[in-house]
Amino acid sequence: MTQTQTPQLRPLGPALGTEALGIDLSKPLDAGTFAWIQAAFAEHPVLVFRDQDLGARELAAFGRRFGVPRPHALTKYRHAECPEVSWLTNVEETGKIDWYGVKRATDWHTDSTYEDTLPLLAMLHAKEVPSEKGGTMFADMRAAYDALPEAQKQRLSGLTGLHGRTDGPVGERLYGAEKGKTDKTYDEVPWPAVTRHPVTGRSILFVNPMHTHGFVGMKREEAWPLIEELADHATQERFVYYHRWRVGDVLIWDERATMHRGAGDYKPDERRIMLRTIVYPN
Repeated sequence: MTQTQTPQLRPLGPALGTEALGIDLSKPLDAGTFAWIQAAFAEHPVLVFRDQDLGARELAAFGRRFGVPRPHALTKYRHAECPEVSWLTNVEETGKIDWYGVKRATDWHTDSTYEDTLPLLAMLHAKEVPSEKGGTMFADMRAAYDALPEAQKQRLSGLTGLHGRTDGPVGERLYGAEKGKTDKTYDEVPWPAVTRHPVTGRSILFVNPMHTHGFVGMKREEAWPLIEELADHATQERFVYYHRWRVGDVLIWDERATMHRGAGDYKPDERRIMLRTIVYPN
């Protein structure tokens, strides 16, 4: 693939999903091309680069253009030669089905909101995909906020969410006691329920049902129904993009402006293998 002089954007869905044309990520990106990517990504928080072929180190190098890639909390899936990259896979090293890998991340969430520092973005690079389906879904939390009733916006402006690893409403349902092994213990972290995008200034609904398990000063009996109400609102079809993976896709998404989930709609005996990295501020 040759790099064109002028990259272009092509919409993939009415809500989210934009393809960046004319960029080969296996080649060094000059300052002008990377500035174009950054500007496009600020406005289009799910950005796809097709027909790429990167190794773990190359994916991490692309991540380092934005910030600092960090090892994933789940130690089992870290790449042996490049720990800041992990595997998103349904296949064990033995070749058997990895059932934790099958169900992993198949309900709505924003990554790592239980960390002391919030990530900027994450990347997935498709290496093997099922013959049909097996997609990833993204919800636009900017548009979801904009569509809230004014009274709800006022209420949320004064709320601080409490975040843990998988102890929100859907985290409890999806994982129960099976949380996956990590190399440290994660404590509760507070984040405002509404935040602003650092580049565009747009307001963002920052509540997710995997990691948000409460609000400061609110009892669980009131907090959980509110979290689920907001999740239902944000994941209406009008706010959601379903990405149909092709081998070679590199997809980056803004961890502030979106929620996502694995659709969980493929036959688990078909291999689904991707490289993944998550990028934090410098």
